[in-house]
Amino acid sequence: MLRALFDLSGRVAVISGGSRGLGLQIAEALGEFGATVALVARKEEELAAAVDHLSKQNIRAAPIVADLADPAAAEMVAARAFALADRIDILVNNAGAAWGAPAESHPLSAWRKVIDLNLTGTFLLTQAVGRAAMLPASTGRIVNIASIEGMRGRLPGMPGTIAYATSKGGMISFTRSLAAEWGPRGITVNAIAPGFFPSKMTRGTLDRFGAEIAARTPLGRLGGPHDLKGAALLFASDAGAHITGQVLVIDGGATVV
Repeated sequence: MLRALFDLSGRVAVISGGSRGLGLQIAEALGEFGATVALVARKEEELAAAVDHLSKQNIRAAPIVADLADPAAAEMVAARAFALADRIDILVNNAGAAWGAPAESHPLSAWRKVIDLNLTGTFLLTQAVGRAAMLPASTGRIVNIASIEGMRGRLPGMPGTIAYATSKGGMISFTRSLAAEWGPRGITVNAIAPGFFPSKMTRGTLDRFGAEIAARTPLGRLGGPHDLKGAALLFASDAGAHITGQVLVIDGGATVV
């Protein structure tokens, strides 16, 4: 019975930013438990590599090339994902951008780039998937990837990332507000707030500060290639059916010290 609660056989999961990093890690987890994963990203070659990687693990994956900073992209993504099996059961909002600069000199164009993708893109894709699949079916699981930077500032001496932190704080509020609104309609909405994980986005920061960040973390290391899988599977499956509006921090304890 317990294993059946985690079974995702026959379900379709849309994962934005799914071609690499945390999105691909989550795709591995959901696919291993039976979901068909629709990966959304801007770069066709990275999507092709991700689909090939997953197919070697016997995971059914479909690529959807889209830039979610474009307001017109969300409806197309929802339609293409829905066409895979006439359903979308899970949405993982993972696509994001970051920009490092002091707050006093942060470019407006960079602010808009981060907010347009991290917040507005998430809103539009969630809205499109809700209308196309989850609300008509009165069921669904939405998993938003926030960040510990939406809950606290950066360590002193590290470059400022005010737009990114603001967007991730907004993601947490988005999660709670939508959970309250769509809960009565059968949809759960939760967020995962990772600490530092090695990725293309964090490479520059970790090259300079990775050892210091790990040393300040109670578990003594950065996030690894399997550390988001359990949380994502819990929130995406029937095992998490009575959990909504919650934020699960996965940071090795960094935010408790």
